Amino acid sequence: PPPPPPPPPPPPFFFFTPNTESPILSGLVGSEMCIRDRNMKKVSLDTWIQLIGMLGVLGGLVFVGLEMQQAHRIALASQQTARAELFLDQVNSMTEAGVSFQDALMMSNGSQPIDSEYEAALDNAAHATWWIYENDFIQYQLGLMDESVWQAKLNAMAFSYNVCINREVYDFRKGMLDPELIDLIEQFPDECADQ
Repeated sequence: PPPPPPPPPPPPFFFFTPNTESPILSGLVGSEMCIRDRNMKKVSLDTWIQLIGMLGVLGGLVFVGLEMQQAHRIALASQQTARAELFLDQVNSMTEAGVSFQDALMMSNGSQPIDSEYEAALDNAAHATWWIYENDFIQYQLGLMDESVWQAKLNAMAFSYNVCINREVYDFRKGMLDPELIDLIEQFPDECADQ
């Protein structure tokens, strides 16, 4: 008998024809798929491990950011407490000397004539005030003071700068203050220039 005719050529887009597939070839294909699946699972597991690691790092950064924000709030509260204590000490020292803080304020802004027993208290208060303003300015530059508090401080500085009876203290302290603070202060309208 003549030999059987050769099988027909495979279609152009297939690697094998279904009717000529042998059990060995199908076993190879199965094992190749198994190896490929195992490698895909390994890559997938590595990807998951990396993703979990990145999420851990991201969570850590969020936690650190929240801690820094909390520390900033605590620093602001401490600064405000220190300022309040300073002013209370100033008021208490005047109380011990038998001097009214309200009267001193009224005398410093010209609403009331200056009493001779208040002169020293007014000078000391003016010196303390410029130290406080310099401290406030530095804290603002360092980001330790809220914008709204800084605006209130600027208003107080403008008021203090224009308390003409205390201008002598400012002029004396001017050489000891931060030059940037001096530039800022001297931009305020000068109500004492004509006096």
